[in-house]
Amino acid sequence: MNLFADIRARVLGCLDQLVAEGTLPDGLSTAAITVEPPRDAAHGDMATNAAMVLAKPAKMNPRAIAEALAAKLLEDPQIAVAEVAGPGFLNMRLEPQVWHGVIQAALTDPGFGRSSMGQGQKTMVEYVSANPTGPLHVGHTRGAVFGDALASLLDYAGYDVTREYYINDGGAQVDVLARSVYLRYLEAHGKEVAFEDGTYPGDYLIAVGQRLKDKVGDDYVDKGEQFWLEDVREFATEAMMGLIREDLAVLGIEMDTFFSEKSLYGSGRIEDAIQTLDQMGLIYRGVLEPPKGKVPEDWEPREQTLFKSTEHGDDVDRPVQKSDGSWTYFAPDIAYHYDKIERGFDQLIDVFGADHGGYVKRMKAAVSALSEGKVPLDVKLTQLVKLYKNGEPFKMSKRAGTFVTLRDVVDQVGPDVTRFHMLTRKNDAPLDFDFDKVLEQSKDNPVFYINYAYARVNSATAKAKKFVAVEDDTLSKADLSVLSHEAEIGVIKKLGEWPRLIEIAAKGHEPHRIAFYLYDLASEFNSLYSRNKESDRFNFVIEGDPDTTQAKIALGRAVAIVISQGLGILGVTPAEEM
Repeated sequence: MNLFADIRARVLGCLDQLVAEGTLPDGLSTAAITVEPPRDAAHGDMATNAAMVLAKPAKMNPRAIAEALAAKLLEDPQIAVAEVAGPGFLNMRLEPQVWHGVIQAALTDPGFGRSSMGQGQKTMVEYVSANPTGPLHVGHTRGAVFGDALASLLDYAGYDVTREYYINDGGAQVDVLARSVYLRYLEAHGKEVAFEDGTYPGDYLIAVGQRLKDKVGDDYVDKGEQFWLEDVREFATEAMMGLIREDLAVLGIEMDTFFSEKSLYGSGRIEDAIQTLDQMGLIYRGVLEPPKGKVPEDWEPREQTLFKSTEHGDDVDRPVQKSDGSWTYFAPDIAYHYDKIERGFDQLIDVFGADHGGYVKRMKAAVSALSEGKVPLDVKLTQLVKLYKNGEPFKMSKRAGTFVTLRDVVDQVGPDVTRFHMLTRKNDAPLDFDFDKVLEQSKDNPVFYINYAYARVNSATAKAKKFVAVEDDTLSKADLSVLSHEAEIGVIKKLGEWPRLIEIAAKGHEPHRIAFYLYDLASEFNSLYSRNKESDRFNFVIEGDPDTTQAKIALGRAVAIVISQGLGILGVTPAEEM
């Protein structure tokens, strides 16, 4: 049940009647017509822009259209008021029983809020994709939570979603990892070592070095790289991916697939992708102008093999092969995304860190070219996270060597608080994570306040169960007409926004909207619940009045169901009691 979609359908039905009667001309497009909450709640329950949208193509005064539409809508038994405002906006108020139907739908329909908007479109969400050189840090944590919540949101909205991690195991950083593990291996043999030349000094490699010793003994001691580099690189990468999988599991994140960059080399897939672009006339030999400012690592003052990415929206063409014949770092990424396209995905979403902002246009250009514009790519950037504790910046992790790890954060506040707070800002806005504030038991702490509402419903339901039936199916048949106070209707109206909110959030790839909505819903409910201090009329459990109690508990259970569904999308477990 999507009440806004239902009322929009009724608006369109009334417009069809006006066309049939000759009031409106035939052939008008209604695609841009919306039904949504008015900016000012005092103006009504819903508002439509229908008259404003149709005025120009119909060559009519918008107010005249609005008045004709209002007259038709008032014939509908669900519409109590239809008023024209301003130049032609139309505000509507619904009959109370319509809102009561929202509670009944929430209690009886397991799919309440779910959408078929995605129509089963195959969607790839690639996220985290951190270099396999160490544990996940706090920046990875935000990308991991965002990507996972977005994947869940899209699934909820009817998309066929695949979660994928791209293992960057084909670059020079993996050789650095191997050398770092080798130093720990020597250390395990009692030798003194020094971490120089950019090697990784984190304590997390001590155990890896010991495990390598356990596996090969002293076979690699005092041997040149040619004897051990390849084997240690593979050993170290597997060890780090095991560590990363454990980190993801701590947050409840489970990938559907892991894709190795290394698998692209020597397989012909990079060559195939570049050849495909060449056949499209998008590959040429040339020399790029020196860039202004910082010179990127793939620029050379000599002839290279270039991709005409400017023909697909990029600012400059991009090198894919260096003058010495080796691939640039962009080439395997092109091949990887070509592989995604060939796997039949209808849309692609990449979740990158803020430092990859300059990479967006070239990646979109490659996907646009290789899919001939048929597969959209949305790149979501997650901005930095600043950590605070006791009013001070949180110190770096000794275990990691240079950064605060995902485990550091989760160990402090738990996975649920970590996940929720990572979604309290839009992904491209910086995020302050204060360990003290995220554990506060106050209205200023969203995850606490939402759980407080959920726990209150459970508490009231347990009390009511002593003298009334509180099964959801039974509650759905309760006489809900007693829920007539504006505060009660306000909670129901917020519940009615849930299906619409899902579609808006899914369309914009914005899971933070779920967190915001849940806080607003909890605020409406907690405000209503607390009014029992004003009058017994607001009590949720009224001994001696089972009918009213059932109606109140029905409202509370509807709130709890939506909170549970919303937190589920965010990967957060609601608190049964507090």
